[in-house]
Amino acid sequence: MINDIKEIAGIAGEIIREGFGKNFQIEYKTNEKNLVTEIDKKSEKAIMDFISKKYPNHNILTEESGEHKKDSEYLWVIDPLDGTTNFAHGLPIFAVSIGVMKKDEIVAGVVYDVMQNIFYSAEKGSGAFANDKKIKVSDNDKIGLGVLVTGFPYNVADNPDKAFERFESLTKQARAVRRLGSAAIDFCYVARGVFDGFWEVSLQPWDLCAGKLIVEEAGGIVTDFYGNEIDIFTQQILASNKKIHQQMIDGLKV
Repeated sequence: MINDIKEIAGIAGEIIREGFGKNFQIEYKTNEKNLVTEIDKKSEKAIMDFISKKYPNHNILTEESGEHKKDSEYLWVIDPLDGTTNFAHGLPIFAVSIGVMKKDEIVAGVVYDVMQNIFYSAEKGSGAFANDKKIKVSDNDKIGLGVLVTGFPYNVADNPDKAFERFESLTKQARAVRRLGSAAIDFCYVARGVFDGFWEVSLQPWDLCAGKLIVEEAGGIVTDFYGNEIDIFTQQILASNKKIHQQMIDGLKV
């Protein structure tokens, strides 16, 4: 199945790459910060058509068109273009994210970094890879030496879950904090040791399903802000290399 996920992620990525920097239609969802383009929709349609043809009985959950229920123990969780704001503004940091669950367990995930042409992938129990190279989290055990990454939700003006206070706290403690604008890529950069940790509030299932497995298979850990196990519907996400996880938990206590 992982090869099929890579194949359709690549097809969707080509649609996105061809649309990058071109004129396209933009619509708004909940507010002016939460946008969707016609390229998101084209990417999603290509993925859904692929699944419907090859795995017609599988359930699907996507960002743009929601839930498509069938009679199956499998669920595909799809973000057809993670980082839409970056894409719309010509910033080449965005990805296709596809996770597959069997019952309540994530068993496979692919994040395709479109402009870098890197397929991040993982199968449960088989490690994590960037294209064909095995990846692992960093060995850093001091948050003061760490480079972290975060993001803010579309309702950031409401400061949900003390997002600003948590940002200030960890920014004071870490060597640096970055904000890339694509949660899927954030997870993958933790998995390959670029970042030591990642946290965010108000993520959606399609933002984290594939990335969570990739981090875990690379030797990292993903919990809520208190160290508890999460599912794909958890609103607080903390991913790290394990070694600074408790330090990040302490830093998020505001």
